[in-house]
Amino acid sequence: MPSNNAPPPPPEHQAFHLTSIDQEQLSLPDSAFTPHSWSNLRTLIASNRLEELKRRPSSLRAYLAWSASTKKKYGSITNFLLQERLRWTPLSGKDAEGPPRFAVKSTVPFAEAEDYKVLVNDWPYGLKEGVRHIVVWLKHPLEVDGEGELVDEARRAVEGFVEGKFGKRAREAGGDVLWFKNSVGLQSVRGLEHVHVLVRDVPDELVREWVGQL
Repeated sequence: MPSNNAPPPPPEHQAFHLTSIDQEQLSLPDSAFTPHSWSNLRTLIASNRLEELKRRPSSLRAYLAWSASTKKKYGSITNFLLQERLRWTPLSGKDAEGPPRFAVKSTVPFAEAEDYKVLVNDWPYGLKEGVRHIVVWLKHPLEVDGEGELVDEARRAVEGFVEGKFGKRAREAGGDVLWFKNSVGLQSVRGLEHVHVLVRDVPDELVREWVGQL
């Protein structure tokens, strides 16, 4: 992993678009980074300031390097996820320029466990201790408006799923849960639908249960 004082990677190693905040992070050491607290996360999500979610500078540099090498090996991050993490096989004959499509058990998002997968985020944002970053990957695309934001019906579907899957159990364990979905412009993986879930102060065994690693 690069040292905390390493310079930003040159453009040819940048595997996805970097925001101005990302660029600023790359110039900093980890010692200048303040992890996101739960109250800060709640504020950023509620006010839709998701572009302000940051990784530790060293983690961002490592993520860029990993993304570049993974794209070189697999052709895309989407291919890596499909082959190594999700183990989903797209339908044949899809539009080569479009996102992959999958056979689904139900046309209703989240209705069938086979149509989504819960994974711990391999590259989480810089979070205070006790906060875990989970990603829910879906075979269904969620409907968005012209700005790339979830329409009301899709938002209600995500809220219902997150509450039923994570919220009740998290609060029973003394914790809490938040969720968000990046607009297209902020996504580093655009070929596969996904929703981010943040959980606070929940036991490891509950996280392992959620991701199917009991």
